[in-house]
Amino acid sequence: MSEITLRKAKTIIRATLSKGKELGLKPLSVVVLDAGGHVKAFEREDTASPGRFAIAQGKAYGAVMLGMAGTAQMMRAEQQAYFMAAVNGVYGGQVVPVPGGILMRDKKGAVIGAVGVTGDTSDNDAKAGLAGIEAAGLSGEA
Repeated sequence: MSEITLRKAKTIIRATLSKGKELGLKPLSVVVLDAGGHVKAFEREDTASPGRFAIAQGKAYGAVMLGMAGTAQMMRAEQQAYFMAAVNGVYGGQVVPVPGGILMRDKKGAVIGAVGVTGDTSDNDAKAGLAGIEAAGLSGEA
């Protein structure tokens, strides 16, 4: 299984923040997690709320731990709220099941981690994060 390198993680963050500026989004915070759910890199733009790390991490953590992107998690939560509540209990309340948690795959389709983006609307967060992942030559599932 391939791993997300620090260099690619930094590329993802840089490109995500750049896309956010291009789209005129509010200040973003971006985290990149490896396949085990561990933080590889994080950045919070100037003036972004200080609590954004936990939100970004929760979006990415849910994606990598469940193998399910944020959009799919949100749909699951809407259909089976008890399931997502139980999952969140299992993971100590660390899962934020909304768009902006993006599953990241290598060229062979293997999950190598996840990206969490927060700061604007969840859908805009996902758009910016997907652009960052694509800039690193990887594929994302939002």
